[in-house]
Amino acid sequence: MSNDEMWSYALKHPFKFERIQIKKPQPSDLAEGEVLVRVLVGGICGSDIPPLKGQVTSYGSRLPEGRKNLPIGAPLHEIVGEVVASRDSSLNEGDRIVGWATSSNALSEYVIVYGGDVHGLQTDLEPSTAIILQPLACVLHAVSRIAGVEGSTVAVIGQGSIGVLFSHVLKQKGAARVIGVDRVDRSAVADVFGVDEMVWSSSDSWAAGLTDLADQVDIVVEAAGHQVSTLTDAITALRNWGQIYYFGMPDDPVYPFPMAAFLRKNATLKSGYSPLEVRRASLERAEEYFSQHPDIAKPYVTHAFNFSDVEEAFSVAATQSASRLKVTLEI
Repeated sequence: MSNDEMWSYALKHPFKFERIQIKKPQPSDLAEGEVLVRVLVGGICGSDIPPLKGQVTSYGSRLPEGRKNLPIGAPLHEIVGEVVASRDSSLNEGDRIVGWATSSNALSEYVIVYGGDVHGLQTDLEPSTAIILQPLACVLHAVSRIAGVEGSTVAVIGQGSIGVLFSHVLKQKGAARVIGVDRVDRSAVADVFGVDEMVWSSSDSWAAGLTDLADQVDIVVEAAGHQVSTLTDAITALRNWGQIYYFGMPDDPVYPFPMAAFLRKNATLKSGYSPLEVRRASLERAEEYFSQHPDIAKPYVTHAFNFSDVEEAFSVAATQSASRLKVTLEI
């Protein structure tokens, strides 16, 4: 491979990647505010799985306007890397960064990212550990938008790699009781992530069992996504005047909604993702938060693969398992 080329992976068919050689981006390619990064570690997110399966989605990192097909190196947006060249005044050559690959194309040796999508690490975290900061930043931003957490009873539907972080942050923010709900048994990680009651059940079965008003919850976080039923389950589980934060990625553009039940509970629904304008600040908060709670790292990253094993890594990430939380790729 020449100095002008790099390796990258192209998703040719569902679950099927091809390693290819493409032109390496150069410092001269950078626009103002952009950074050239050598990728060290990538984390597979639940939002990467629908594109992996061949689904067309409307969410994710900012792809070039009008693009219909995934770019080479996609789908992967959670990254830790090293700055090779920078046109962002706050980031210098040699800095270690964590954050978003702007075009979701981090299955590549080098990527160009927008400076606001990443944060220069201020601590000496190993890249394999620092990868936790990107999903943690998303969770911290979301929780900052939820009112009245302190003293409340909170349920988090979905206890995968995002859901357990919600459980931990909500408990640290003062929730009196955190209930985790998942189709697989997550009891082994309940204590470390602050879950008071880990429910091994589908969310509809769990919600239907809350027949006593005293058992219903003040706040429900939907951290599963990718189907339509859990939003209804969240409303069923909610107390009057309760609130729902919908975080899971919607694979369908329109969701059925039990408006009558929602209205009669005087409930509040919030949702959202981490927009560009909050990303760097959220990553900074995540690094500070992690420095106070480093014990969450070891149980969080459960599977680490080399980039050459990309298909196996994505297969593991796409399969629900009690032993699987975050799956990463490393050089």
